[in-house]
Amino acid sequence: MPWHTHQVFNQYPDLADYDPLATDAALCEALARAGAAWARPALDAYAQRLGRAETYALAAQANRHGPELHRYDSRGRRIDALDFHPAWHELMALYRAQGLVSLPFKERRAGRWAAWAAGFYLHGQVEQGTLCPATMTQAAIPLLQKEGALWAELGARLYSDAYDARDLPAAHKASVWLGMGMTEKQGGSDVRANTTVASALGAGGRGGEYLLRGHKWFFSAPQCDAHLVTARVGADGPFACFYVPRWRPDGSRNAVRVQRLKDKLGNRSNASGEVEFEDAWGVLMGEEGRGIPTIIEMAGYTRLNCVVGSAAMLRQATVQALAYARRRQAFGRPLADHPLMRAVLADLALESEAALLLLMRLAQAFEREAEDGAERAWKRIMTPAAKFWVCKRAVELTGEAMEVLGGNGYVEDGVLARLYREAPVNSIWEGSGNVMCLDLLRALARERDAAAALLAELRAVAAGEPPLAAALEELIAWLTLPPEELEPLGRLLAQRLVLLAQACLLRRHAPAAVADAFISTRLGPIAAGRVAGAVDLRGMNVAAILGRAYPG
Repeated sequence: MPWHTHQVFNQYPDLADYDPLATDAALCEALARAGAAWARPALDAYAQRLGRAETYALAAQANRHGPELHRYDSRGRRIDALDFHPAWHELMALYRAQGLVSLPFKERRAGRWAAWAAGFYLHGQVEQGTLCPATMTQAAIPLLQKEGALWAELGARLYSDAYDARDLPAAHKASVWLGMGMTEKQGGSDVRANTTVASALGAGGRGGEYLLRGHKWFFSAPQCDAHLVTARVGADGPFACFYVPRWRPDGSRNAVRVQRLKDKLGNRSNASGEVEFEDAWGVLMGEEGRGIPTIIEMAGYTRLNCVVGSAAMLRQATVQALAYARRRQAFGRPLADHPLMRAVLADLALESEAALLLLMRLAQAFEREAEDGAERAWKRIMTPAAKFWVCKRAVELTGEAMEVLGGNGYVEDGVLARLYREAPVNSIWEGSGNVMCLDLLRALARERDAAAALLAELRAVAAGEPPLAAALEELIAWLTLPPEELEPLGRLLAQRLVLLAQACLLRRHAPAAVADAFISTRLGPIAAGRVAGAVDLRGMNVAAILGRAYPG
């Protein structure tokens, strides 16, 4: 007779087999406001596929069985091939099939950026590593569209919704993925300290052929079909941006040598590598001397993706914590019924919806940048501020959500542990927190008309609401400080700007229960500290906040 020492009860699995779009009222409303109703059928179907238990299982498998580097084949030929678990390929194919990689550029209908953001946000709630090559490929499209010969060769493959994982020259593939290589050992975020050198083959110039010699300390992601790479033209020459494929035009492998893969804290499903260029073949994009601005243009798009990806993790952490707390019994009633736990859950819900509204407003700005100064301001000024703040909040609050599940949240079997390990990458990649704050300060100084338009938009919402009006006037006063005084306050400035923007967006678009609680706990006289749940929600409709966050 088998032993039975106890019966397992009051234990609940991670949330799965649910619809992450239908249960997200704020996202549904944002899509409608953006005029993206035309995208709902595809997004609804995608959300239902993503929410299945088997998709969560694919995410777990892809992260448990990370990529492997095979530098040589069985006969000693250098191949630098990467081997991924089948779950990775299934998730990559799933994302590519939605058309999201090229949607903002291929589609012309209003709401295209909102539709893309929603799809990216939904996918990022389930698996994050697969979004890295998708992000870089998408961000490379507007740069390559300016290069006639390259676009003629690659355009159809970049717009393709077919997934082609074969390691072949681009001309023989149905679709391609692009990565980037900027960071070197000695430079980090200081790209101007880079030493990789490009030498022209022939006359050189835009569209000309070059050979690159040097290294990249972080090469994302080395399995991509090509990378955009920064290098000096000559040992002491200006910086330029180069298109460097895995294969040369003659069909031989390019001399991009993968030294090893990074053993990362998170982002385990995705490959990041260290490479050396042994006279690797490349094509000059843009003009010599414009390499940094060219790659920074690409970074403008990837930084938006960091905001969306971190907001996705915040959202998933919130719904997992809510779903668990509503089922788990403690001291005679569900965890979610205990007042102090309700404060934590409500704080998570407020942060999540504020991040969503901010990312959707940024998506609108990317779509409408050419229309007026306010849209340019949201894109150029608010994007680095949002990347700083939302990515930082994801790091903190995924940990707080993990604590809701207690020890069950801390084990690698669950979703929360993976989210917690994943969260820091967006805060580091594409510019760390200090880099984002310095970029914000530069944008405010250089884009004075756009900054004025942004402040005017915020003032229109803040008028008549004392906490918002006071926060705006304080912000304006800070902007009059001389640069040497303002720079040390850069993180405070970014934080206050984002909180004010989020409060205004919530006041315009969210139910009063959500907006009132956010303003009171972030900008009012009883504004919260950094610890989630350290908020005064007396007089607030906590039930409405939690019911809106996840109605399950």
